[in-house]
Amino acid sequence: MHLIQLLLPLYDNAGQPFPPALYDGVRRELVERFGGLTTYSRAPAKGLWKEDGDPVRKDDIVVYEVMADAVDRAWWAGYRQELEAQFQQDELVVRAQAMELL
Repeated sequence: MHLIQLLLPLYDNAGQPFPPALYDGVRRELVERFGGLTTYSRAPAKGLWKEDGDPVRKDDIVVYEVMADAVDRAWWAGYRQELEAQFQQDELVVRAQAMELL
């Protein structure tokens, strides 16, 4: 079993919030494909990163996660690219980790 997490930004690079319909579409896609979804959206998480010589950058993010028996890497790579375009991101974090249900 795998836990797959998507870290989605709440605001574009100009500081404007993304429309709720964007998140609704992601929720529908993931629930349809994986049969369920957990969303961490009540208090936005903070993402911080630093690139060589640049000041620290930050994002307010929401975390979506699904569980899957296997990771379809080709599907996730394509879906990540779709989300990067929709959310106007150079790179969007989608990560997976092996897990065990207790």
